[in-house]
Amino acid sequence: MSNGQIDRIILGAEELFLQAGIRSVTMDDIARHLGMSKKTIYHFFNDKNDLVTVLVRKKLQEDECQIVDIINKSSNVIEEMINMMKASEEIFGRINPIVIHDMQKYHPESWAEFQKFKADVLVKTLEELLLKGIDQGLIRADIDVKVLAKMRVNQVEMGFNTAIFPVAQFNPWKVQYQMLEHFNYGICTLKGHELLDKYKSEHIEKKAS
Repeated sequence: MSNGQIDRIILGAEELFLQAGIRSVTMDDIARHLGMSKKTIYHFFNDKNDLVTVLVRKKLQEDECQIVDIINKSSNVIEEMINMMKASEEIFGRINPIVIHDMQKYHPESWAEFQKFKADVLVKTLEELLLKGIDQGLIRADIDVKVLAKMRVNQVEMGFNTAIFPVAQFNPWKVQYQMLEHFNYGICTLKGHELLDKYKSEHIEKKAS
């Protein structure tokens, strides 16, 4: 029962954080949202910072599993890129940029976990994907894999920076999609472009049907 309660608290907190950001949500709000006592939440978590840290670790583990699953199920690098774009659409479509800002400013431990994940998992995975794509003749051989992997991963973070892309003017997913498209077409060979267009058309047709 304890694990079930922990998962329920984490899920409830996530729902509220995605709606309103982290800072504005209190432990009272979470307890009220879940219909449980605040004492129950404090039985499992020391404070809100502890809850945020556990939540972030859980989401990063889920993201890593999803990335591995996409890689295993894709037949080539371009299909991996398209499948990651589909997964990103689902994730970015529900993220409130305020969450990123609040985590960076008020929850340094969680932000450090996120930065470690970027360096140890995202950048490393993207480097491997680009090298594999070069071998497959789908990614340009003249690119600097290390530079572009770091650039792409940090682009995602920049896309959620409300000082650059105010929410009132920009849809967060549209910002991310434009950056991703720009990156994908910039690194592909002509053969890669053809596959990219093919998979994109199929994805659009599936969404329309």
